[in-house]
Amino acid sequence: MNDLLNTLPGIEPGWVWLTGAGPGTTGLLTLLALRGLQSADVVVYDALVDQDVLKLARPGAVLEYAGKRGGKPSAKQPDISLRLVQLAREGKRVLRLKGGDPFVFGRGGEEALTLVEAGIPFRVVPGVSAGIGGLAYAGIPVTHRDCNHAVTFITGHDASGIMPEAVDWAAIARGSPAIVLYMALKHIAQISGRLMAEGRQAGEPVAVVSKATTAEQRVLETTLGACAADISQSGIEPPAIVVIGEIVRLRAALDWLGAMRGRALKPDPLGLRRQGQTG
Repeated sequence: MNDLLNTLPGIEPGWVWLTGAGPGTTGLLTLLALRGLQSADVVVYDALVDQDVLKLARPGAVLEYAGKRGGKPSAKQPDISLRLVQLAREGKRVLRLKGGDPFVFGRGGEEALTLVEAGIPFRVVPGVSAGIGGLAYAGIPVTHRDCNHAVTFITGHDASGIMPEAVDWAAIARGSPAIVLYMALKHIAQISGRLMAEGRQAGEPVAVVSKATTAEQRVLETTLGACAADISQSGIEPPAIVVIGEIVRLRAALDWLGAMRGRALKPDPLGLRRQGQTG
């Protein structure tokens, strides 16, 4: 493994790598992310990076927390971006480590634009987004040809922290068979109510995946009409991904983690055989 890693580029002095750490477990790190951890002088990490991932950093590397969590004291985004510039100008090898993928609701684009403006060289290292990898760990594929040929990814709040009104909820309700919501627990009552007002059915399946891919992963299965109350009563906590659509029913057959713990899987959760459909 070390021989393979050594063939990959490392961070050069004065460079910043904008890197995705994946949704949680260290096993979903990319090799290039691991190479960045082993070559960085400074790792500037966010709130969603697992502590086991940070343990892979080079001995002697400085670990700087720059996480942002809703409702808690957090670093301001402009300050984080400028800190990356400062470290790079000091000649440091800088790894900006973000949960999931830096360009999927991770504000990596904003940080990259600041680096460009400052003339700082950078590399983007994509990661596994929680909206894909986290759902896969819960046994929910984001696409399946018998359910959906499209999926919509939406953030559950805008820059001001409220439900994003710039989203065309009517179009999404009509046209997206599968909806994946990031950072949506706070506004789930508003979002679900808006989707139902635009025509989605109250009985549509919903799943909430909390702390995906980690040992603390929890999955709540509910419906669009009941999700707000069920989430509140369950005590399920962020970080969490919410998925809406018929693909949730596939979990009955594809919950591979549950099967490892003895859960019986249902071979035909969509009832396709009863409907006479074949592949």
